Parts: sequence; C-alpha cells; structure tokens
Amino acid sequence: MPKDTSIKHVLLIGSGPIIIGQACEFDYAGSQASRSLREEGIKVTLINSNPATIMTDPVTADNVYLLPLEKKSIVKILQEHPDIDCVLPTMGGQSALNLAIDCDNAGIWKKFGVRMIGVDIDAIETAENREKFKALMEKLGVGVCEGRTATSFLQGNEIAQEIGFPLVIRPSYTLGGSGGGFVEKPEDFEKALMTGLKASPTHEVLVEQSILGWKEYELEVLRDSKGNMVVICSIENFDPCGVHTGDSITVAPAMTLPDTVYQELRNLAIKMMNGIGNFAGGCNVQFAVSPDNKNIIGIEINPRTSRSSALASKATGYPIAKVAAKLAIGYNLDELKNSITGSTSAFFEPAIDYVIVKIPRWNFDKFRGSDRKLGLSMKAVGEVMGIGRNFQEALQKACQSLEIKRNGLGADGKELQDQEKILYSLANPSWDRLFHVYDAFKLGISFRTIYDLTKIDKWFLKQIEELIELEQRIDAHTLESIPKELMFEAKRKGYADRQLAHLLGCLESEVFKKRYEEMDIKRVYKLVDTCAAEFEAQTPYYYSTFGEENEAIPSDKKKVVVLGSGPNRVGQGIEFDYSCVHGVLAAKECGYETIMINCNPETVSTDFDVSDRLFFEPVFWEHIYEIILQEKPVGVIVQLGGQTALKLAEKLDKYGIPIIGTSYEALDLAEDRGRFSTLLKENEVPYPEFGTIHNTNEALELCRSLGFPLLVRPSYVLGGQGMKIVINEKELEEHVVRVLRDIPKNEILLDHFLEGAIEAEADAICDGEDVYIIGIMQHIEPAGIHSGDSYAVLPPYNLGDYLMRQIETYTKKIALALKTKGLINIQFAIKNDMVYVIEANPRASRTVPFICKAYQEPYVNYATKVMLGEKKVKDFTFTPVKKGYAIKEPVFSFHKFPNVNKELGPEMKSTGEAIYFIEDLMDDYFLKIYAERNLYLSR
Repeated sequence: MPKDTSIKHVLLIGSGPIIIGQACEFDYAGSQASRSLREEGIKVTLINSNPATIMTDPVTADNVYLLPLEKKSIVKILQEHPDIDCVLPTMGGQSALNLAIDCDNAGIWKKFGVRMIGVDIDAIETAENREKFKALMEKLGVGVCEGRTATSFLQGNEIAQEIGFPLVIRPSYTLGGSGGGFVEKPEDFEKALMTGLKASPTHEVLVEQSILGWKEYELEVLRDSKGNMVVICSIENFDPCGVHTGDSITVAPAMTLPDTVYQELRNLAIKMMNGIGNFAGGCNVQFAVSPDNKNIIGIEINPRTSRSSALASKATGYPIAKVAAKLAIGYNLDELKNSITGSTSAFFEPAIDYVIVKIPRWNFDKFRGSDRKLGLSMKAVGEVMGIGRNFQEALQKACQSLEIKRNGLGADGKELQDQEKILYSLANPSWDRLFHVYDAFKLGISFRTIYDLTKIDKWFLKQIEELIELEQRIDAHTLESIPKELMFEAKRKGYADRQLAHLLGCLESEVFKKRYEEMDIKRVYKLVDTCAAEFEAQTPYYYSTFGEENEAIPSDKKKVVVLGSGPNRVGQGIEFDYSCVHGVLAAKECGYETIMINCNPETVSTDFDVSDRLFFEPVFWEHIYEIILQEKPVGVIVQLGGQTALKLAEKLDKYGIPIIGTSYEALDLAEDRGRFSTLLKENEVPYPEFGTIHNTNEALELCRSLGFPLLVRPSYVLGGQGMKIVINEKELEEHVVRVLRDIPKNEILLDHFLEGAIEAEADAICDGEDVYIIGIMQHIEPAGIHSGDSYAVLPPYNLGDYLMRQIETYTKKIALALKTKGLINIQFAIKNDMVYVIEANPRASRTVPFICKAYQEPYVNYATKVMLGEKKVKDFTFTPVKKGYAIKEPVFSFHKFPNVNKELGPEMKSTGEAIYFIEDLMDDYFLKIYAERNLYLSR
C-alpha cells in the first residue's frame, strides 16, 4: 500500500527531559522521524519540553512547542492547529506513549478528529499489562514465567506462597524497570512488593518465577501494515538475566546463539508481533534462553521505538526511526529504499561483518550512599558503543570510550587485587564487574569459579581470558624486541598504544612511533554499510580496524573535525551534542567538509547523514590522531563537545594540530584557577578571596587567612566534581584528602564562600575584538548549588541596572582578556551590590541551547562561523525574541536511588532539564519555586 495521502499534518510527541531510563535516544528517534515525514511533504508540529535537544530546534519541524508534556498542552496545540489530522506517539519513549493514552482516555483525539498512527492502543495495553501479555503468550504458545498479577498487598503474598522463591516483581506501566526487583528470601518480599505497587501508576505488579542467570537476547523488528517484517538486528546481553537490559553490556550480532535457536527466536518474535495487533512500525522483543539452550521464555515486547532501536540503528546503519515513520503513514517495506545503500530495498535484512559492543555509563559517584548493585531497575545515565572486526577489539574500544580514566579493559595498572572484593563483585553485579572479570583471570581465579559466580556465557569469558594470555606474551618483551606479528595481534584485539606502553614499560608516543612508522601497522577504516559489503554504501560512516583495505579515501576538500562529547553523564549531557550538531551544520554552510568523531549511539551527532564523514570511534587521543593524520583537516573544533573534547586540546596543541577558535593557551588559563585569578586582578574584576593548595598542610595554613565557610574545588573538572563547601578545619582536611585520592597531583582552590549570595551567569560570543552577550540568567537558588542543578531565569528577575552593567562589563573584559574566539560562559556571585566572578569557561556551556530556544536565535551557528574566521560578531544582525521569562528547570533521577537524600550542593546531580515560559513574575509556578529556593541546599 503506498502512502496514505489523507495525512497532511502530524503531531509528534517528544520524550521530555532526560531521566535515567529515558535518555537522548528519543531525541535521535524524534528528529529522524520528523525529517522523514517532512520529506513526504507532511507538515510536522512537535511538542517536547526539553530545550537541550536538536528535536526542539526549528530545523526539525514546522512548528515546535516547548511545553510540558500534559493534556492541556496538547489541547492548546490542537486548538491552534485545527488541521492536525494524526498523532505519532511512538518516537518519544514511555512519556509520549503515556501522554497519548491519557489523551485517548480523555477523548481528546476523538474531539479534535485526530487519529493515532504507528501504534495500536490495544497492542500497547497488551504489552504493558503483565497479565494480558502473559495470557496472549500462552495463547500463542510462547513460553512465559509462571506468575500472576497482584493489585494488593494480600494478593501479592498469596501468589508468592503459590510459586515459591526466588521471585521477581515487575510493576506495570513503568519506565526503565522502575520499582522492579528480584527477591531471594521470604523476609525481603513484603518491602519489595510495596515498592513495586507504589511504583506502578496503576498499582499492579506481576509476581513471577525468577530466571536469574539465564541468557538474554533482544530482536529489533520492523513491520508494515501488510504484515511484511524484517529483523534489523539480534542483540545479546553479555550480562545474564537479572540485570536490566539498559544496564547490561550488549553485543550485536548475538555471539553465542546456535542457528537453530536464533531461527526459533525469529519465529517467536514474528508470532508475538502478529499476535499483539496489526500495526506498522518498530518493535523490540526480549527473550530469556536457558543456559543449555533448551527453554525459551518471552520476557516482553515493546511495540514502539525503544532504547535498543537507537543502538540497532547505529549498529547496522539501518535508520529504524526514519523507516518506522514512513510505515506509520502507510508505506510498505518493499516500497521504500534503504537510505544507506541508496539502491537496496528497506525490505532487506541488514547483514553485518563486524561486532558491536555497547557498555552503559553510570554515575554512582554523584549519588553517595546509593545502592550500586545492578538489577531490574535501570541506573545507567548514558552509553558508548565500540565497533570492531572481532569481539575483543569492539570491547576494548567501548572501554576506551567510557571516560572513566581507564585506557581500555585492563593493562593500565588499575587492577583490583583483593580476592575477596573481586569474588563479591562477580556475584553482585555493579558498574565495574566487567573490569573485575578481567582482574579475576589476572589474579588466577579459576574459570569455573568466575562462571559460577557471574553466569556470563563461557564464550565471553574465554575471550577475556585470551586477553590475559596475550598480555603475558607481550610482557616477556621490551619495545625493542616485540615482534611485528605480536604488535599486530595486540592492535587487532583493540589494545591502545597506551595499554601496550604500560605492558612494555615505555611511553605511548614510543609505541606509536614504533608501530606506525617502523612496522607500518596503521588503522584502516571500514564502512558501516548494512549489507556486509554486498552492495555499495553511499553514506560515509566509518569505524577503524587493522588489516585489509582502507575504505575511507580522503578527499582534497578543506575540512574540519568536530570532536563529539562522548557518553552522556551527569554534568555533561545532550546539550553538548546539540552544540556539536550545530557546529557541523554551520561548518557545512561555510563550505567545509565536516568530520564528526563520537562514540555515543544515542545522539543526533552520530546519525549517518548529519556530518559529511562520521567516524564512530572513541573520543580518545590515539583514535583521533590517526583520523587527523589520514584526513589532514585545517583544524579541530574542541569547544563544542564539553570536557571530553576540551581535555584533548593540550595534546592537539603539543602535536601542532590547529585548534579552531579559542587557543589551548586560553582554555588552559581559564581552567587553571590560580592563573585565571591573576588575570582577573590585572583587569580589575572582583573575585572571592582565594588561594591554591596542593596538600592538607597548605590547606590548614591558608584557611586561617581566608576564613570559613570555604568552597573547595579542584582544577580541570566537570559538573562540579569534587567541589564541596566546608565549615571547619576537620571537614576541610577530610575533603582535601578525598580529592587528592580521586585526582592525584591536582591543584585545589580554596575560595572564601560568599554565603547567601545571588548567582548569575552570562553566555557570550566573542571574535577577539567584539563581544555579544547572548543571554544573562539569574539562578533562583542561592550560591552554593551547582548551576546545572539550579532553576535559572532568563532574563534576570530582580537585578537592577547597576548590577546588570557590572555583569556586562566584566563579561566583555574577560572574553577579550582570554582572546576568546567563539563561545564563553561566565558565572557570577552577587553580594552587597557587588558582582564577583566565580569562573569562566571559554567553550559551549550547558545553557547555550536553552538560550537559543528561549530567544529563537541560532547562536551556536553564529559562534562556529566566528571560530572558523568566516564571520565577525558585527556581521550578524541579532534579533532575539524577548517575551516574558524562560525558566530552566533541572530534572533529577533520585527515584532510582531511594536511599540517597535529595540534597544539592556544588557538585551537579541533575540528569536533564526542561524549559518553562511565564509571562510575568506573579506566575504561580515562579512563586512556588522561588518560595522553595533554600529547601535542598546542603554542603
């Protein structure tokens, strides 16, 4: 069936602010779906309250509504656009679906004559309602766990007695497994049951037998209204059942599936999808397989674009959201082209000749006292993906991408050697279990013990054991004596030069010189082509490996590299990806060939058609350097990718690679608190009294002259990591010891803390001569709460002319003194009518996308053109739309850590943000948050 021509105007529902369990993969899905619909001449109106996303940009849709995801917002949109005839709710995760169902129940769609496409409400109801799902599976002949739904405490206890322990509790209609868990012993059951009943919006839970330790697989499937289906990708969880799939290391394609079992899973997935309802779109099906491959159980089915869809899209190069949007408007799979090859049909299952490893990224260090054990409730805040020709290479590359101060899996001197701790970690999975499996083999713990404690498939364990054997062979050599074959084998298995330098007892640069120049062992780049090179791919989307021919032939155009921001984490979220994407688009407009380097599968920056050439690689020195050597760009943009990209500026500078925009010298000066304060003094800019220290003796000496309270903050950190307000010598000493343990040899700054001060911040664009302030924001909470955790109001709500003039003067002075070229963010504390400068960051900040959305101006585009030297500040006509106030609302995921206090201080804890517009300061919303401004302030 061709396109449904009656569809003229579609409402697309986004996923709202980023929380644990629902991250930026839905920004990617929504952006792709919107582009896909507009290609067909269909008008798109979009609602999403998240200002940090590309999805809420004017480039994405015809109309963008930055409104809360509530029924009244939907009614407002439908009243303003009576020509909206359809709603597509499958691209915005659970939040979008829940809102669509609420509107359906309230009769809103019916009242406005809007029909839902891409989804079948009955299918959602069946998939989400555990009892209905179970009944359907039994009818279809798909194995399910023994269990029943409970809607009360009494009922839950009765079911538990019937089935016996161990048990699993799964609440209905929750996101990221919230409220779910395993219960081993009867005495833990009542508490777990109550948690589950409270977590479910319908207060019902499924109580069923536990399949802890079984193998877990997912299939990503697309189907059209004619019933055609394609299995895009099989995904195998490295961690067995018991760890939420969002917290699990996953591998694609499945590695340990016998073909007979794979065919059975395919057949069951198709049967399940057909049985659940006749809808067109994407679907994710999860299975548990007993370790002996005899029994198969259907765990769940998600009839929508899911977290795994983004991963499957990036893994195979098959644009799932784009195709799913086309299926939703009536197309069939055999009528669509695969946009990667440009020639094959979308009704063609991807075949991949490489391996993908996804590793989640956690942030437990931000939630002190949190339960770090992984279970049915997802706790990861982001993820990375490594691509290699074999599992070991992909695994090492994923480990190199994590931004956790490791150089890969092992071989960096950071192994755990305490046998008791290792054994505990193997039996109780947490974020670092993968590293402890490696440590266990290295310590000589037996293969059988490791398997018995982890239940990780023996094939995976064997792969890690082989790495230890390889290292032992390398250990027997020096850099002079290592044979070329051994060096080549290590590189083919993903070892970084830094890891090899550790094993050979030399410098990373010496290993690079030896293998690259003397042994001629260089990376080659292969295409992600969806069809194992059977057909020629049109999209320049690459990964590196060692060996065969290089498929990334460099052009002779002038080109620029944009360094991506790596995995999402607290302190560095999707707002930096937003800046990177706009940097790429601006450089394209200036005639540059754009090269994006990033390893985050959830984001728009790693979409195959955003940059001219995408290298899906770790944002890790060695990988970047070899791409630069091959591509020979005119320079590298580091100031858009947050701390990940910024950290590489020193290396780029040392190797003589031009940094586009603000120089390394200026970036470093702003990070080095001592030198920066000297610059402020020379420019007569006030700042809180401070001093720098390197040990506890110096700290105790300095605190006497500065006086308490003190703000302790390390140099070169992100998201306020390690910052704390201390009020006496005991606290000061304890904290300095902790910082130096976590970040050895770091310089620490002690500031006299301005208690009760008002905080404000300014973002500006500077070309070295002129400065344009794009926005000044005033925080609602007092100084002491990290800017990322504060409500912030644009423009300020009660700063008089005198204070505003000081802020403007100091912003311009500092931007020029740092010779900024591009963006800069400056933070201020205001006390007794004096404005003090706390810090300056000459880079894209967390607040830039927010200001772009509030004022409806493409500031990142302008700043990139300034960085490239293509434009000056005075070349732009700035016309910000200034109506009322915009409030940046921080969003937290404390519900994932029930035993952690919701207290806020100088270290950032929010996982996302929303934007809220008000007309005046008498607005009830503003008055409420203003009244609560001191509520969560802690040290």
